[in-house]
Amino acid sequence: MSRKSLSLLAALMIAAGTQAQDTPYETPTMGWSSWNTFGVNISEQIIKQQARAMVVQGFADVGYKYLNIDDGFFGGRNKQTGELLIHPTRFPNGLKPVADYIHAQGLKAGIYSDAGSNTCGNYYNGDVLSVDVGLYNYDQRDCDFYFLECGFDFIKVDFCGGDAPQNSYRLSLDEKQRYTAIHQAMLKTGRKDLRLNVCRWNYPGTWVHDVATSWRMSQDINSSWGSIKDIIGQNLYLSAYCSEGHYNDMDMLEVGRTLSVEEDKTHFGMWCIMSSPLLIGCNMMTIKPVAKALLKNEELIALNQDPLALQAYVVQHKGETYVLVKDIIEAHGLIRAVALYNPSDSQQQMSIDFKDLELGGEVKVRDLFEHKDLEPMTGSLSATVPAHGTRIYRLEAEQRFDRTLYEGECAYLSQYQEIKNHQAEETAIYESNNAASGGMVAGWLGRKATNDLQWRNVYVSESGDYTMKLTYVSGENRSLTVQVNGEEVTTRTLNSGSWSTMKSVDVPISLNAGNNVVRVYTSKGNWMPSIDCMTLTRKDVPEAIEGVEADTSTDAPYYNLQGQPVTPTTNSIYIKNRQKVLMK
Repeated sequence: MSRKSLSLLAALMIAAGTQAQDTPYETPTMGWSSWNTFGVNISEQIIKQQARAMVVQGFADVGYKYLNIDDGFFGGRNKQTGELLIHPTRFPNGLKPVADYIHAQGLKAGIYSDAGSNTCGNYYNGDVLSVDVGLYNYDQRDCDFYFLECGFDFIKVDFCGGDAPQNSYRLSLDEKQRYTAIHQAMLKTGRKDLRLNVCRWNYPGTWVHDVATSWRMSQDINSSWGSIKDIIGQNLYLSAYCSEGHYNDMDMLEVGRTLSVEEDKTHFGMWCIMSSPLLIGCNMMTIKPVAKALLKNEELIALNQDPLALQAYVVQHKGETYVLVKDIIEAHGLIRAVALYNPSDSQQQMSIDFKDLELGGEVKVRDLFEHKDLEPMTGSLSATVPAHGTRIYRLEAEQRFDRTLYEGECAYLSQYQEIKNHQAEETAIYESNNAASGGMVAGWLGRKATNDLQWRNVYVSESGDYTMKLTYVSGENRSLTVQVNGEEVTTRTLNSGSWSTMKSVDVPISLNAGNNVVRVYTSKGNWMPSIDCMTLTRKDVPEAIEGVEADTSTDAPYYNLQGQPVTPTTNSIYIKNRQKVLMK
């Protein structure tokens, strides 16, 4: 079978929802959750109706498998025995018959709890029976109840009961300790198929990857454009924290409620390409046809459930607009997905060169919202994007170039977290800087070796010697060490002259064919410069001599203008025999 046929087959398999069975890790959770529409006012009848509607309307067929019962089912706790009680009127038969019904529909069943004592519904919605019903002091007992006795498969764990301003007990708990303990209790049930969603409302810290399938990285969503825009903005620079089986959760979907058609498309499309869990929040009994068609868009779902488990990263930021891209189907292959995102309040003409997407030659373009192929393109991709709108395309190129630009805001910061004050905790952050190449830098690095920056996916097609141009900003002398694949390369003391002036330093490094890890850190106990980006150039490529239609008869290799070996195509310029060659 040809590579093209294999790619098409893989795409069809993903769209059909079979991919999750073919990978050793979980893809982002897809399903429905009760909170956005019903809040705490749920019941056995409502949950069963939603489960049945989810199947009848074909959502299960395209991958929506989890039906989650959120806050509102609690009935208190027996103070003598510690038994968790279920709401006597909303769920008169308890939880197990409801979980059994969900399973009988061919779905997975999800449940809710809190890492503290009371739930958010108790504190904010006046749900008086949701007191002392959280997991705090009852981790194992409640996990055994939910996962062994009732048979639930997924749990969302909130933190109102652990955050002093949001609970009547004024408990102030450590999120890392609590969620780690809950994870351990889940493991002790013996179930290997459970999913944990950490709901701490901001990115909790890199420790969360060891305990959860997904984690909230923002405040609660609501059905407004301002909320959608804010959540996307918070997740633009978190791509490094998405990996196989572990995802940034942008919260439950508000599609089909009060947003405009374009806003709904942006909402769902960006959740898909950024690999967020997809939990529908509208009423499945009354869902509008337009929203239903959007939520069942199998080509967008394929981006979300792609086997590479990648979150799209920002490759261009101009004005208020962004272009995001990610590989799909095959890492470093010819097929990529790209989103042109316009959060501004006016229509924008957007364009990006294919070379900035690491693609060359003729590029096939498919519009994933419209389900149609566009005419093949060369040079660049352009589109008119309405206010609050997004256009998402599947690109298949003739050539793939190695990435040469790695932004600091796309790097992994080992101590990154958004819960506590980063200065007090001495943890790195991403921050705006107008002088930076993408308008952002990674700052507050250093003080300890573990507060480092890592580009973990530096891919080159050929091993060899490269020049790493590291661009930084520092208004004072600060040192850093460059490490490649675990080997220390150099330590430099750097000063750009001011905190608004970028400066670069060239560092010779050797890279292996395939993925490499480039790490920047300090072990001297001081702060490091803020990092803008790094660019890579092959050192063994001869400097080009100007020329057109140079001799192409020899077997010497072709290089693109970035010095990367490539297979030439017509109407493109390459370097060969130290000359610029125009292929006709």
